[in-house]
Amino acid sequence: MAPRINPTARQVRLGAELRKLREAAGLKAREVAAFLNSTSAQMSQMEAGISGVSPERVRRLAAHYGCGDEEFVDALAVIAGERSHGWWDDYRGVLPQVNMDVAEAEHYATFLREVVITYVPGLLQTPDYARAVFRYMRPELPESELAPRVEHRMRRRAIFEGDTPTPYETVIHEMALRCHVADRGTSRSQLRFILDEIEEGYAGVRVIPFDQEGFAGAGASLVYLGGPVPQLDTGLRDSPTGVAFCDAEAQLKHLRTLFHKVAEASLDPTASRDFIHRLAKEL
Repeated sequence: MAPRINPTARQVRLGAELRKLREAAGLKAREVAAFLNSTSAQMSQMEAGISGVSPERVRRLAAHYGCGDEEFVDALAVIAGERSHGWWDDYRGVLPQVNMDVAEAEHYATFLREVVITYVPGLLQTPDYARAVFRYMRPELPESELAPRVEHRMRRRAIFEGDTPTPYETVIHEMALRCHVADRGTSRSQLRFILDEIEEGYAGVRVIPFDQEGFAGAGASLVYLGGPVPQLDTGLRDSPTGVAFCDAEAQLKHLRTLFHKVAEASLDPTASRDFIHRLAKEL
């Protein structure tokens, strides 16, 4: 397969998992390259996601590495066999690669859990709210670049469409709900939209009030995406250079623990819905 110029985060993850299997088997890249009648350079490209790999080769490698986890191998083979394009591909060359990676990760997730402190979650933002956030963060953007960012954010809600919406839980701090990113009308519409999504069953929302005791997680913002098997779960954290994808087990364990800790400090879903309703009435 021809080398990719910009492999997606999902393709990079596949290569990384194959590398982990090889290393767990105690084999060097050159040894596996000889087994495949390939080269070390080609092995390096495959494990970096730069070169594609067929489902058949994934299974052959897994057998060579002594991996007996059939569900895990099947999941890797499915990723290797993906050839179709998603709606996010419409934005390649228009938006940064990370936008496509996030949308793709959400599309394939079996569930999503999110913690937000300062902004309403992207999946629950209205167009006016999203536009205000983008315009504030990137005031130099012309409308030709601002519009596709807003549109892309709205299209991410495709995970809630169809007969089996992706289960989504989020914990939102009162700060995010009270902050007027634009005017009061935008804030009122935003809160009502969140209530509508709760009513439709698309989002399980919990709120952390300002006066909640025992909450010291101001930096706890995170996204946790369930994979087809637990080994393929993925975490997202904001970093100084942008969104960072996490897949090491220690990192995922930390994010799972952090989510449950923050959730325990929040109101229950019913009390959270009532809390948002009161805020909307105040506006």
